[in-house]
Amino acid sequence: MKKKVLGAVAAAAVATLALSACGSGGASSADSAKGEISYWLWDSNQLPAYQQCADDFHKTNPDITVKITQTGWDDYWGKITNGMASGTAPDVFTDHLSKYPDFIKTKQLVALDDAVSNDKVDLTQYNAGLADLWVGQDGKRYGLPKDWDTVGLFYNKKMAADAGLSPEQMAALTWNPQDGGSYEKAIAHLTVDKNGKRGDEPGFDKNNVAVYGLGLPGSDAENAGQTQWSFLSATTGWSATDKNPWGSHFNYDDKRVQDTIAWWASLAQKGYMPKLETTVGANAPDAFGAGKAAINANGDWMIGQYKGYKGIDLGIAPTPTGVDGKSASMFNGLADSIWAGTKKKDASIKWVEYLGSSACQDVVAAKAVVFPAIKSSTDKAAAAFKAKGIDVTAFTQHVKDKSTFLLPITDNAAKVAGIMKPAMDAVIAGKAPASSLSAANDQVNALFSK
Repeated sequence: MKKKVLGAVAAAAVATLALSACGSGGASSADSAKGEISYWLWDSNQLPAYQQCADDFHKTNPDITVKITQTGWDDYWGKITNGMASGTAPDVFTDHLSKYPDFIKTKQLVALDDAVSNDKVDLTQYNAGLADLWVGQDGKRYGLPKDWDTVGLFYNKKMAADAGLSPEQMAALTWNPQDGGSYEKAIAHLTVDKNGKRGDEPGFDKNNVAVYGLGLPGSDAENAGQTQWSFLSATTGWSATDKNPWGSHFNYDDKRVQDTIAWWASLAQKGYMPKLETTVGANAPDAFGAGKAAINANGDWMIGQYKGYKGIDLGIAPTPTGVDGKSASMFNGLADSIWAGTKKKDASIKWVEYLGSSACQDVVAAKAVVFPAIKSSTDKAAAAFKAKGIDVTAFTQHVKDKSTFLLPITDNAAKVAGIMKPAMDAVIAGKAPASSLSAANDQVNALFSK
């Protein structure tokens, strides 16, 4: 759930459009409550569940038809933004915590407060804190929760067993930024070169690796290392911003995060993780599925994809215990939002309320793809995963023991990502020291002083 910075031209166009769009979705009429509405999402794994929701919704609302479009993450946000600028954005779309602050600023979202009040939507049905994440600094609500996610370690059980690592050992890994702890030892031992030498054995050839101990999807700078390194840096006491949500000062100049990133980048230099330049255009989960990586750190929304790889006996371990002696995970929750330019405001509100109800979220739960936002639906999803032979404790435990922290929710998210991604990429590629993140941090903080 990441990547793609909004282009400056598109962002400027959206800002200009805001003057007219903010009012275009405000009026209600008989026509606004019926007809076809468009709904966009980015996750193909969730498409069948939401198509079922759309079909069920139409049966109880025969005057409304929902047309669903699925577009991959790499193109999704650019198309959303360009659509807002051209007046062709979807009526309703899956929204992200790192994106919606910019949409609020340019007045591209419909506030849902009146609808929630009038239709008596029960906000207490959602897992604790999820509904509050979608209240902007203006005190208005811009989305109803659809799901939540945490991070864990997907690993190849056979590779681990061949390396002498039991499930119990994989579930009890430790980490520190000095030597990487048992987490780095496991990664090194799971790395195998083309001559069969392991990463921790004499004669290991780091320039000719057959299986990497840890896969690399990219620097994940846009989402503050959500699936890459945030679960490590959090155990050092570091946080990305001065407060969350709505922080206005970033902390990438902190030695704790720089030490974390330096350690992480060192894995590529040692040959235990792919070099950044080799990942361009590649897909880390598919590399795992092809047996080219032993461990992938990723989010629970990817369970179905990892479980679907043929010939892979999948294991799921919790994130390593870190400096503070605890395991941690970033906590993210998606929602469905309504574009301010919609001509079908009332129908869109009905659809968003349905998406946020147990009627839809129980359907999503039964598909065992993600964890829905409603508490009772979350339990049903866990049962559905269990029925498929998937132990999801590594993900759910973070919520139960409250070892989560929020993805940074701030203004200027696109601009922050535009600065941090090249800076982070340079460090991961070995072209700059981790201390160079301080200069990038200064640029980021300058955005909030204007």
